[in-house]
Amino acid sequence: MSGEQLFVGGMLSVTFRQLQVKEIVELTAKAGLRLIEWGSDVHVPPGESGIARDTARMTAEAGLQVSGYASYYRVGDEPEGEFDRVLESALHLGAPSIRVWAGRVGSAQADEELRGRTVEDARRIAERAAAHGLTVDFEFHNNTLTDTVDSTVQLMEQIASPHVRSCWQAALDETPEIRSEGLRRILPWLSTVHVFHMVARERLLLQEGVDEWRSYLDIMRPLRQRRAVLLEFVRNNEPEQFLRDAAALNGLLESVNRSG
Repeated sequence: MSGEQLFVGGMLSVTFRQLQVKEIVELTAKAGLRLIEWGSDVHVPPGESGIARDTARMTAEAGLQVSGYASYYRVGDEPEGEFDRVLESALHLGAPSIRVWAGRVGSAQADEELRGRTVEDARRIAERAAAHGLTVDFEFHNNTLTDTVDSTVQLMEQIASPHVRSCWQAALDETPEIRSEGLRRILPWLSTVHVFHMVARERLLLQEGVDEWRSYLDIMRPLRQRRAVLLEFVRNNEPEQFLRDAAALNGLLESVNRSG
């Protein structure tokens, strides 16, 4: 994999929860992608060190890389010691980052006590992760404190840690113009990008959304930093459709990377 590539394609294993780890690895390699973000809910459960090590080995043997550990740790709302199990699996997996969620309540319903608790826990786990060279990446998602761009920026500024970042995906109920403006505001903290194409919450072929995604990548390009661009949400959850979407993503990334 060339060090010159700004954008590197991969997949989130949660795209196919029905497949085994070995099948995910084989499908990713067949698709010509380079990265896998392994999910903790099915494929690599927290605290299961053996599974994490085996998954890391299978990933590497296929010539692929682990782009991150997609945990379901709810920052500010987990029992004592839960992050220890998440961090343990991330380390055995060889993941450079841990994805977390900003609580369980949307920003419109959250009070200052909840936000403060989330900020405090985020700083704590980020320090723990950073001690091992990992970052903490918040999922950009509804029903959390990162459900809007305004709330996400506020949270990042309150946490104020160089080890905390934000993932990004296209919000389903926004226009491409509003999404683009939001992406520009999140750039200072941007980590992994989750790719899919939906209209009116219907999963469509990624090829039909290539031009829109090219515009998003153009917004990210000035960062001049290597970025994982990962497929998620495939029409009808079909592996064959995943391969077609991966071909579209690979073509897009090749074009954008080539243009510098």
